[in-house]
Amino acid sequence: MNYLGIDWGEKRIGLAYADEVGIAVPLPAAVAATKKDRLKHIEEMIKARRIHEIICGYPLNMNGSVGFKAKEVDVFIEEITKRFGLPIHRVDERLSSHSVEQGLKGQKKKLDRKSGEIDSRAAALILQDFIEEQNMNTPMPSPDELGGHY
Repeated sequence: MNYLGIDWGEKRIGLAYADEVGIAVPLPAAVAATKKDRLKHIEEMIKARRIHEIICGYPLNMNGSVGFKAKEVDVFIEEITKRFGLPIHRVDERLSSHSVEQGLKGQKKKLDRKSGEIDSRAAALILQDFIEEQNMNTPMPSPDELGGHY
């Protein structure tokens, strides 16, 4: 199963990739000037990485309610569902970009916000959270299912 993680933003869309190994890695963000070109960039990533499912960060309010930004993401999800026809999962992304920025404070390398690198790292965090949640909900096979070996 190949996944595309998305951290949506009006100007930049962070992207990340994971496959059956289960490690999310940032991809080049969709930072083109027009929405049409950003969607084209996403389409190219979907084709190049043979994506099966999309995992999209969902910016709930701190109290867990759906606010203005989450409603904007709903519109985006509706659009990419129509365009790509892939299953899309929403993942609570509260503080994902903030977590990336805090993690970078100790590094000497300063990231340019406009590059989309922070957004793609946030997409990787969102995608990794999804993968780990899936793994926690998948029961371990019994010794019998493993042919008596474990």
